[in-house]
Amino acid sequence: MSKVETTHQKGGRPTINKTTAIAVDGPAGAGKSTVARKVAEKLGFLYVDTGAMYRALTLFALRRGVPINNDEALSELIKQVRLDVKPGRILLNGEDVTVPIRSPEVSRHVSLVARLPSVRRYLLKLQRELAANVNVVMEGRDIGTVVLPEADKKFFITASVAERAKRRRQDLLTQGHDISVEKLEKEIAERDLLDSTRDIAPLKPASDAIFIDTTRMTIQEVVDRIVSEVQGNR
Repeated sequence: MSKVETTHQKGGRPTINKTTAIAVDGPAGAGKSTVARKVAEKLGFLYVDTGAMYRALTLFALRRGVPINNDEALSELIKQVRLDVKPGRILLNGEDVTVPIRSPEVSRHVSLVARLPSVRRYLLKLQRELAANVNVVMEGRDIGTVVLPEADKKFFITASVAERAKRRRQDLLTQGHDISVEKLEKEIAERDLLDSTRDIAPLKPASDAIFIDTTRMTIQEVVDRIVSEVQGNR
């Protein structure tokens, strides 16, 4: 992406402000959130979890009882929403919803919300504004293909469905939710299908993305690989 903005110091000498964008895409449960967050910390960039943004809107819709597959209703609901992205946190109308958005109920519905044109238009604008103003490591499902197609580096992170279900179960257990691996495998496979076949911004690797299968890799190995790739081109 490398957006260059020119400003002028006193005396007329120009200074150049350059922002760098790193795109991290992949399916649910591949570990991209943890990896992207650690990469951002290592580089001193802002970590932006776009999935959390969709989850926050899903949570708001569920709380308000708004039909989550109704684009017109969600379009009206969005007018009542203010999202703020902070390091490691996301605020919905001033409330820290970082934990509530990870509930199983939100996970079951977020793909349906993410398919709606009004939702995608709203969040696309916010996401591009963030990347235009600060250095970002932005992760999601269509960052390298739609949100930031000119990102400086693009990565597509994946893992087997079995491994992703195992990781998801561990995350849910820490939150007090006990769901079987078998049920999670089924939900993940269904979500993969929804994400990869939706008409708007389907899940797929960008043609110039670096593909990383994390099934047999540790988090630190993946982080080191990405940081090495980024720093080798800075």
